[in-house]
Amino acid sequence: MSKKPDNIVFNEETNTYDAYLKPYATNLSSPVIKITDSISWKKQNIYKANNQFKAEYDELKKAYQSLMNKYQYNDIVYNAKFSFEPIVGKEYHLYRRKGDDLFLSILTPNECNFNFVGSFRLTPDKIWQKTT
Repeated sequence: MSKKPDNIVFNEETNTYDAYLKPYATNLSSPVIKITDSISWKKQNIYKANNQFKAEYDELKKAYQSLMNKYQYNDIVYNAKFSFEPIVGKEYHLYRRKGDDLFLSILTPNECNFNFVGSFRLTPDKIWQKTT
């Protein structure tokens, strides 16, 4: 086998010219290959992505807290004493007795002298929604 000149890209193992397969320039007239500065691009985009993740996390955390508040209100109202069947959409008022017992009433806070806890409305989903 004859020796090829240095400017010829020949693969002796496959016995082919494979300059087009190389990941680098093989000719003096080839364009200059410059290594791009990807570190600053990465840092900038990592910062943006982390801010996006934090914003989504904060939204989820806020939604979770809101859900837990709704759960706690429902737990409190459903465990309170009342001797009537609440009507959907109507507002009821929660009071605390002297023995720490809670009870639900149709009386508004200005109509009685009980220890007022809060006002709630029953939604069509049978969930108690705090109004005040």
